[in-house]
Parts: sequence; structure tokens; C-alpha cells
Amino acid sequence: MPNASAKPKHSRTRRRRCREDPARNELVSSSLESAQQCLFNQDYGTAYAHYLLVLHLAPMFKDFAKESFRFTLFKWAEELDSVGRIRELFDCYEQALELFPSDEVILNSMGEHLFRMGFRDEAAGHFHKALKLRPDYSEARENFYSVANWLVERWHFLMLNDHGRNQKYQQAIQKAVHSGCNTVLDIGTGTGILGMCAKKAGAAEVYACELSKTMYELACDVVTANGMGGSIKILHMKSLDMEVPRDIPQKVSLVVTETVDAGLFGEGIIESLIHAWRHLLLPPQTGENELMAQSVTGRVIPAGATVFGMAVESAEIRRHHRLCVSKVGGLSMATAGELRSPVSCSAQPDDSMEPYTTERLSRIPGGYKSLTEPFTALQIDFNNVQELEGLSSREVQQVCLPVVQQGELDALAVWFQLHLDEQSSLSTGPQEDTCWEQAIYPVHSAQAFLLKPGDMLIVEITCGDAYLRLCSVAVLRDGREIRLDRQHDPGHSGKPVSVPNPEAELCSALACLQTDQNQTKHFCVLECSEMALLNNWDYHQKFNIALGKLISQLKVTGRDAKQESSVGSNLGDRANSSDCRDLMYVLDVSEGFSLLSLIAASHGHVKAFSSVEKHKQQEVLKRLARSSNISENHLEFWLNHMEDEQGMLKRPSGEKLWSAIMLDCVETSGLIRQKLMEKASLARCLLEEGGRIFPERIVVHGMLVESDTLLLESAVQGPEPTLGFNIAPFINQFTVPVHVFLDFSTLQCRHLSESVELFVLNLMDVTANYSNREIKVQTTAAGRITAIPFWYHIYLDQEISVSTFSQNSHWRQAAAVLQQPLKVLAGDWILLSVKLQKSTISISAQVLTSPDPNT
Repeated sequence: MPNASAKPKHSRTRRRRCREDPARNELVSSSLESAQQCLFNQDYGTAYAHYLLVLHLAPMFKDFAKESFRFTLFKWAEELDSVGRIRELFDCYEQALELFPSDEVILNSMGEHLFRMGFRDEAAGHFHKALKLRPDYSEARENFYSVANWLVERWHFLMLNDHGRNQKYQQAIQKAVHSGCNTVLDIGTGTGILGMCAKKAGAAEVYACELSKTMYELACDVVTANGMGGSIKILHMKSLDMEVPRDIPQKVSLVVTETVDAGLFGEGIIESLIHAWRHLLLPPQTGENELMAQSVTGRVIPAGATVFGMAVESAEIRRHHRLCVSKVGGLSMATAGELRSPVSCSAQPDDSMEPYTTERLSRIPGGYKSLTEPFTALQIDFNNVQELEGLSSREVQQVCLPVVQQGELDALAVWFQLHLDEQSSLSTGPQEDTCWEQAIYPVHSAQAFLLKPGDMLIVEITCGDAYLRLCSVAVLRDGREIRLDRQHDPGHSGKPVSVPNPEAELCSALACLQTDQNQTKHFCVLECSEMALLNNWDYHQKFNIALGKLISQLKVTGRDAKQESSVGSNLGDRANSSDCRDLMYVLDVSEGFSLLSLIAASHGHVKAFSSVEKHKQQEVLKRLARSSNISENHLEFWLNHMEDEQGMLKRPSGEKLWSAIMLDCVETSGLIRQKLMEKASLARCLLEEGGRIFPERIVVHGMLVESDTLLLESAVQGPEPTLGFNIAPFINQFTVPVHVFLDFSTLQCRHLSESVELFVLNLMDVTANYSNREIKVQTTAAGRITAIPFWYHIYLDQEISVSTFSQNSHWRQAAAVLQQPLKVLAGDWILLSVKLQKSTISISAQVLTSPDPNT
């Protein structure tokens, strides 16, 4: 080895390199001065260009100028983003990373821009690299967890933990390969498991394709780790873009895929299989010469599917898709027009609408009631290319279903049986223990419709755009047809329509026609969570009361102050004072559609500022304002005049301050909103004396539970390889510690403790907050602690609160899942360490060895 003690030699060449270049130094000095002056003048683009020049010419200034350079980069990127100069924005970040390739803050910031632009794979790479450089970088960790949920969806873990499903697929692939299917293409390979099954079964050539960059890279790692890197070719592309011989040398004899969603066709399996039969698969078996055909024909696994459905009643589905209340926070909703979710099944497809949503009926809050027996909606043969090609041109099919139970018609629930081959199948039915949810086609009738035994429900089934669409169109009752696909007499209050004679029937039809025209004119779409929020009567009522109390207090305070200031002034001067200047200003910065600003304005003496942005939603608020006699001057849409949403929290006008600021604190998923405490800190500075932030504090509650379900949905479980393949170490890299969109009321779990207070966020008193807390909890039963579900009590003031765990809450809950389950006995004391970093809550647990919790 080299002599470590030897002194370096100082050559004449080395000394010459150290000589200073006066012209270069002068340019660096002047550019640095110009950069700082431009920065002072908020000319961020020019400042950025000067900093680039300085750092390229004089790298020794990197440490000195790093913070200023970062600040300039971020400000200039914001300007470029605001005017849509996206290419230049990313050019700036690439230039910055050439100078600072290991700067975790720049990497994280670029990842945030990529994520907002929809480049989730690339964003994940930047967040992951930032975390490798600095594992304790909480902002990058929070971003990585967010993007991980997008890139590797939780159903991947469920599918890999579904041993029955995996074994059936493996057996079907093995049979096909042994019967002569020697060349295989795995479409949408995911982790690569189906392609590896084919190779393990003896297939000579195996190809796979995957569109997601993250899953493609993961599959490559998995295949290589299992010794098949040289024998399975994985392509990062859609199967629709594949060609022979450019991408694969010849047509294959077997296609395996599981590109199916809860509605069967939602992941594009029909289009991909039609393309495969035309371009990638050998021709199907014709039956003319089966012995010869065995080695030269193509086939698909799964071979086909049968789709089932039934009509259901479910209050949970209802409140997420249509308005169920007549009043919200004291406001009559009669003039709101038709409000519905973006999930609507129509014979005329609309790109802005989804044909169905998904639910796991076995775990839906409040349960569901079957109003009809299950019926067969569709059968499809994936090995019949003519049938696949003719699917979109099938005639509309009508099915008449006898109603077997009385109940309110809320939706059609759909599931399917996937036929892997002639002997083996998988069911996604609501009673099955499966990784799939069911597809839900909600009914949007403005008025509830009660079905009763003896009725016949007419359902239309179409596949016009290769999506399966089911729609309840009518009910046959006592020999007459009652249409459900248009509005009914608004006075029936959910009772069945009864038409006594032809003249009344004609009048009713004309009334329906007029109603349809009015509803079309005043049609407005809200997100499912926004519909559920609107139906949360308790939340709005409590907010109305709490805000009313504050306004009454401020009126008294203002009146007293005015009386004191008016001493010595004449009546004429007081008469000339502006009413507008005496108004209380209230700001609502809730995400999405919100009635809080309008509820505030309804109290009088208030000018309310709303953050609602969409034009149709603003029209809803304006109609409600007019019907409630609220002046247009007392309701303003704040973001109409804002270029930068971050600038929302500022003074409303002149020297006025806000009397109340409503912050949206909790995401529907069950997490604290990002940068909540920063917003609260700014909001406190903008309140008038006696003003308040709503809510004023949030108390986090939690409980110790044992839940195998949460484990299965969070990571691949068990020490045994999946079907003999080593997959878990690779996909479990995308395990996130907090499980979101959880409904604790229906979660399969054992409670191992009482609920406890975990944390408090005080939005009005910064001195009352902390970043971490330790809580001692005693177990009430023996078991394994696998998770700590948590929810929030949101205090609007000292006395009035709402819970995100209430039955009508539009919020879901979240749960911190432990990396290693903790075995406990009844009576054990558990120490929970709860931390809040930015908006991320993390929880760890350990068993206290001392029986005394105070030690």
C-alpha cells in the first residue's frame, strides 16, 4: 500500500494553478454583488443567473452562497411555476443539482414540483435520494410516504398476502405451460410474480411489461434476486405499444394478466387483450385439429369472467353521493340545485364522471341491505377475440329484478368471478375473504325511493366504451312503470309515487320535465368527500353555534369600544360612518367546497370571504345567499383575486383584521393537513383583538389494537417466500408507517386498551404546543399490539367539539402500524412515544418492565 506518511510533493505546476486571475476575480465579485442586489430587489431570475455564474467560476464560494442560492432557486421556481414555464423550471433544478448533487433540500423541492406535475415515479426517486442523504429529513420522509401510497398501492400487499389467489394463479399457469404454452407474456407484471411462475413451470421464453417506472424497477430487482434476471425480459412500456419483432422476437402462446379492477374492465383489460390477440398472441384454438393446435395456438389466463350484481340500501353510500339533508348550519338547501358526486353511470359517457366507485361491503359502516337477489350482469370469454371486439357494440341489455326486501334504493353493487381456466376460478364477492373490493354504482335520484317486495327493478347494462355500466332506470309497480332516471315529484318525501289516473300521470310527466330542465340548469358536481361533509349536519350545526357565540361577543366588544370613542363627537359625524367599516371580516380557507363562509355571513354584520374556486360551486353559494337574504356585498370569493394561494392569509382590506379564520385542519384520509401549524401561526397575527381561529385546538385520541387486517394491508407478511419467490424485501421498502382511509368502526381488530389522549395541537396558543410526548397506557387484554389507530376531537371553542370518529363524520381515521408486533399481557403498561414532525404523526411503543407506571 502507499506510504501513508509521505508528504505530498509541491511541483511548480501545482503552484501555477493557485495563481489568481484578476479579471476572473473581478467578474466573480461583481456577479456576487449583483446577485445580492437583485435578491434585495426581488428580481429572482436575474439573481439566479448571477449565482450560477459565480458558483461555476468560483466553486470555493459554494458553502458561503449555498443558503442564498437555495432561497433564490426556490423563489425563481415559484415564479416560473406560476406562469407555466415548466421546462425552464426543471432546467433550473437540473443546473442546481449539477452544482449541489448531494443537497437533500434541493432534491426534495424538485421532487415536490415533479409530484405536483404528475411525475410521481420521478418524484419518488428524488425523495428517496434525499432520505438516503439525510435519514432524519422529516419533510422528505413525509413526501416519500405520500408518493409511496400512489406508486405502490396498498392492494399490492393484500394480493401478495392472499395465498389462495396466488396458488390458483400458479396452478393455472403451470397447467398451461405443461400443456404446450412455451412462450409467455405477462401484461402488467407488477412485482413479476406471474412471469416467474411461468418460468418456474418450465416456459422456454418469458416476457413481461410494466408501465409504472417504480414497479418496473422493482420487478427487475425481484426477478434478478430470484435468479431469473437473464431468462425473463421485462419491458418498461404499455402492452399496447409492443410490437413483434421490435420488442419481442415472435408471438407468444400464453398471455397472463391481472389487469382487472373492482369493475373488471377499469384497468383496460379489454383493449390490451384485443391488441394482444391482433399483434402479440398466436391465433386461438379453432377446434378443427386440436392435437395439432396444441403447440401453435394462443390462450389467455384468466380465460374469462362472470359479472354479478344486486341492488342495495346503504346509508354510507347514500351520504357520499347525494344530498340527504334539507338544512345545513341553519341554511335551507332548497335552492342549491342538484348536487351530486362525480360517480354517475350514464349511457352517454362523460370524461368528467366516473362510472363507479369501490367499497368493501363487508366493512362498510352501518352495513348494507340486499334489496334483490344477485343477478348475472355479464359473461365474457377472454379467449374469444370476436367477443372482445364486439363488446362495445353490444345492445343495451335490460334486466328485471324482483325486489325481495323493503328498503331505500342507494346503489347497485357489482363483483365478478374470474375464471382462470376450466377448473379454477376466483370470486370477488362481498362475502369472500379476498383482496378485491366491490364496484358501486350509486343512484342519484334527488329524492329517496323506497322499494318494496313485489316491485320489479329494471336495470340497464351497457359496455359502450369498454367500461361496464349499470343503471337503475325504472320500477314496475302494480303494472305501471315508475322512471328512476329522471326526477320525481319533490313532494313525495321518499314514498313511492302513485299516479291515480291518466290526467294526473300527464301532469306529473310535465312537472318532471320542468324539474329536469331546472335541475340541468343548476347542476353541480361535488367530490364524494364534499358530499359527505355537506351531509354532516352535526358538524355544521356546532360550527354555526360556535361562530354565533364569537360574533355576539365581538359585537358587544365593538359596541362598547364605539361608545367610548364617540365621547365628545357629534351625532352628525357618527351618522356619516361607513357601515362597511363596521363589518366583521371572516375568512374561510377550507379545501374544496365549503358552506362555512355563508353560515358566517348569515349571522349578519359579517363580510365573509370564501375559498371556493369552481364557478359552478360559487353559483351554488350565491343562490343560497340570495335565498337567505344575504347581500352579495357580504360574500366574496377570495381566490378570484389571488394569483398565489399562499397569499390567502393576509389582511382583508386597509387596516382591518380578521374576526375569525376557519382553517381546514384534517384531511379526509385521517391525517393532519400539511403546514397546518405554519398557517395557524400566520393566522394568529392577522386576528383582531378577541378574534379566533376555528378550530382553536385539536386533540388526538388513540387506542392499542391487534389487527391482522392492518398488517396484511401494510406489508407482505411472514418469513416464507411468496410461492417460493423472494419478493417481500423489495416491495416492503414501500411500506408506510401510517395506514390512511381507515374506518375504525368496522376494522377487524381486538381492542387491547381504552382510548387515550395522545397529543394536543393548540392553534390559538403557540406556547401550549410541543413536538413530542410520552404516554403510559395500560392494556386491558392480552394479545399482540400491531397498530395504534388515531382520530381527532376538533374543538371549535372551549366547549363545542366534533369528532372525526363520529358516525356521520366525513373524515376517515388513520393508524400507526408497528414494524414489529408487541406481545402483551392484560395489565401491562405500555410507553407510547408520539411525535409530530411537520404534519406527520409517528408513534412507537414499548412494554414497561416496571409494574409501577410512575417509574
